[in-house]
Amino acid sequence: MPKIPKGRRVGQAAVNAVRTLLEEHDHIVQEISGQNDFGEDFYVTFTDDGDVTSDTIKVQVKGGDSWRRGNGYAVPVERHNDTWADGNIPVYCMVYDPHAKELYWANATQQLRRFGPLNPPRFIGVSPNAVLNGTTIDSFVTQARRYVGRYRGRQAVLTHLGEMSGTEFDPADHVLHFVNGDDEDVIFWKSPGAAVATLLLSAQGWNPAWVSMESLMRSELQTTDVDLGPADPDLCSAEDLELSRSEMMWVAACFISTRQADEGPEGDLIEPAECEGCSSCTGDPSVEHGRIEADVIHTYVLERILDRIEAEPNLVERSIQAMRRHSALGSDIVAELGSLETEPRFVRQVNKLSRATVPTVEDIEPEAFRLAILYLIDCIYVGGPSLPLDEQVRIVWRIPEPDLGSVASKSAH
Repeated sequence: MPKIPKGRRVGQAAVNAVRTLLEEHDHIVQEISGQNDFGEDFYVTFTDDGDVTSDTIKVQVKGGDSWRRGNGYAVPVERHNDTWADGNIPVYCMVYDPHAKELYWANATQQLRRFGPLNPPRFIGVSPNAVLNGTTIDSFVTQARRYVGRYRGRQAVLTHLGEMSGTEFDPADHVLHFVNGDDEDVIFWKSPGAAVATLLLSAQGWNPAWVSMESLMRSELQTTDVDLGPADPDLCSAEDLELSRSEMMWVAACFISTRQADEGPEGDLIEPAECEGCSSCTGDPSVEHGRIEADVIHTYVLERILDRIEAEPNLVERSIQAMRRHSALGSDIVAELGSLETEPRFVRQVNKLSRATVPTVEDIEPEAFRLAILYLIDCIYVGGPSLPLDEQVRIVWRIPEPDLGSVASKSAH
């Protein structure tokens, strides 16, 4: 007699788990016929306090052990790359683990757009941090609705530029876009009221560069009798960035237009927003801004990580557990974890991290180093360059560093 494949039972359990959870919280689930398998199982329309919203996503559901990879799960993209990345409705992947009896989710559209069309991934990574249950569903719905809302009005433009450059823009920021004659992109980004702006150039790998009107025009003004004073080493000139004449004039026009936009009805400047990670920043160009070479900060952070692992051999495991308990991780971090955790090679490097295996930053793959940072570190603040390195770079760990005084006291007893 014919038998029902075990995989079919697990797959149906996954579909039932997703539908049940969403409908229990009054969201509208419309199943897509299995005869029309285009890579999605459901349309989900979210509700808000009983009111139906216009926020809709599509969901691909998988269930079973076969989707486990590394520290997480993986859903094959196969032929769905274009429709998941470029469709009008974002697609989410959900995996049901029959042993843990838990659902996990990933924003497939976000991950595919992060990689870009030239280097599409074979799998959508699903992080075990992205648990979907009765406790976390409100957070998931908030994140999903916010992502859907990113594709409306002006926010759609900011979203497109942010995905292109790998940057998260605040809706209040001044963000302007220029394409030069070589089809290269330049993004001007400035907080309201600030005198210093960030330039993001596709020709330079989107690495952020700080400029002011004065630093930009320094070579132009040096031909006059204007006393410019000493150059600020933290700010770039047009020559540093190899800007063409048209690019330089465009950036200057951005400074002028955004200054006009910052002026209130009486001509007073709007108070600048506080710079994230720089509590003393006021937008005054005389105030130091943290700028540090990538190899310096990478080496310093790795040294600090290795110091702690040497003193606390179970630090990685404890940090991962702490992260698992953190239900409010940002969707960008969840997406990045998903793509990194599904690669066993990166996971092994992190689990074996020590001075013996990684004597220098060149001995660890960048993706594994990034995964280690996500596991171990909550955030990194960079202060002014005149500070000593251990004060300029401030690390906030997921597991706070032990109090050396109390440790010494315990060991004495």
